[in-house]
Amino acid sequence: MSELTTVPKAIGGPSNWLDERLGGANFLKRNLRKIFPDHWSFLLGEIALYSFIILLLTGTFLTFWFQPSMEHVIYNGSYAPLQGVGMSAAYASSLEISFDVRGGLLIRQMHHWAALLFVAGMMAHMLRVFFTGAYRKPREINWIIGILLLTLALAEGLTGYSLPDDLLSGAGLRITEGVAISLPLVGTYITFFLFGGEYPGTDIIARFYSLHILLIPGILLALISAHMVLMWVQKHTQMAGKGRTNQNVVGAPFYPAFMAKAGAYFLFTLGVIAGLATFAQINPIWIYGPYTPADISAGSQPDWYMGFLEGSLRIMPAWEINMFGTAHAGTLPLSVIIPALVPLGIVMTGLALYPFLERWITGDNREHHIAERPRNNPHRTSIGMAGISFYGVLWLLGANDEISAFFHINLNWTTYAGRVLVFAAPVLAYIITYRICLGLQRSDAEVLSHGVESGVIKRLPHGEFIEVHTPPADDIEAHVRGKQAVPMLPVAEDPSGIPPKGMRGPIGKLRARMSKAYGGEKIPLESGHGHEEDEHAAIGPGEDHTVSR
Repeated sequence: MSELTTVPKAIGGPSNWLDERLGGANFLKRNLRKIFPDHWSFLLGEIALYSFIILLLTGTFLTFWFQPSMEHVIYNGSYAPLQGVGMSAAYASSLEISFDVRGGLLIRQMHHWAALLFVAGMMAHMLRVFFTGAYRKPREINWIIGILLLTLALAEGLTGYSLPDDLLSGAGLRITEGVAISLPLVGTYITFFLFGGEYPGTDIIARFYSLHILLIPGILLALISAHMVLMWVQKHTQMAGKGRTNQNVVGAPFYPAFMAKAGAYFLFTLGVIAGLATFAQINPIWIYGPYTPADISAGSQPDWYMGFLEGSLRIMPAWEINMFGTAHAGTLPLSVIIPALVPLGIVMTGLALYPFLERWITGDNREHHIAERPRNNPHRTSIGMAGISFYGVLWLLGANDEISAFFHINLNWTTYAGRVLVFAAPVLAYIITYRICLGLQRSDAEVLSHGVESGVIKRLPHGEFIEVHTPPADDIEAHVRGKQAVPMLPVAEDPSGIPPKGMRGPIGKLRARMSKAYGGEKIPLESGHGHEEDEHAAIGPGEDHTVSR
């Protein structure tokens, strides 16, 4: 392991200039040459970061013309089909941005596409972190920050989606009002505060506008900054491979490698979003018309990231509790409260607690800087896939009316199927994923013991034809051998079966059983059997930079 000591002129010159004035040369040199691990999956988080930057830029442009007011006006703009129609000032200004402001429609659609990509990038990044165990010590704080970012992004999307005050976004606001007013004790107060009186009120657009452009973005910006600072200090986890350990970092320096890649990837993200905004129409508010509480458009669905809440509302049975046996004493509408709060609560609370539950079950308090392959922790991967299937069923059922109409299926049957699948699909996903993970572990063991197919057919003296196998390349073998057994509590491995004093109660016994099931080596890498006919293939090692952690 060697430190990189050569400082490029492009760094040395500015560093000396700053040092002579601010005394910051050492800080600049040290950080510009900081080594970061490199892997394609790290770019998933950068998609979210660059989308957020594009959101800030395009959103600033839109604020110059948008009027966050529910004042009633008569439209007399460029869009002829709506001329003379009464609408809110917010909807009229949205039409003005779309048809009368130069570049307004492009920027508005870029803003919407960037919002969708922002949430998608965060979800993909979070799944990568979860499935590789990159949330483990010392990165638990960054994991919690990521969950807060995702939750706030959903709220930011809801407030922004509602601002144009068209018929589609108004349908979403009606659902928001229904959820808020269903909350026991405080629901009526929250609703009147948000809407400024009886629905639809006069203040909801202005209040959502303040949340959308000031409060939530400010918190997002602070959390993203904290997230980036922690990532800078702790670095990414690195994939198992040749020369990679928990004590070093193998990768490329921030300057010029990482900066060049990041700059190019930002431009690529910007180009994709601009291309989508140019060629793929999104949210054509002029087709929907202005919102009126008496109307709703057929086939209404929210943006994709809110689809799972829509689906939970659609498949929930019409349950309610009448306090003291009468509706006059107060009604608790479970058909709204449960789908609005429980699915999101299960997903977000489960994600937030998982690092700490896993540590409690395994007793693993070590630092981890090597990312695990998902197959090597089959229970965690199965839990993740169960969560994805739970989310996926609810998301799919958010369009049960469209599914019913397109496939000519009775709408009631799609609802009944959704009620079954929301419980059955996660169980099936868990079982299937667990078996796949074990199969992939066996495949890895076979690669190490048998080698890989060379494409060379050999005939043995007794007439049998076999394919000659060769040992895997050094980097592939090191990647596979990076597997480590999932830790277990000592009591779970104790053959005497006598638990220590702190593990003798019901909770302790449950913890020991969970640790034994969750941890341990499922398929040892040495479980395969080799062939005498294996032949070796020479593979040249690649170049990289290595520094101590």
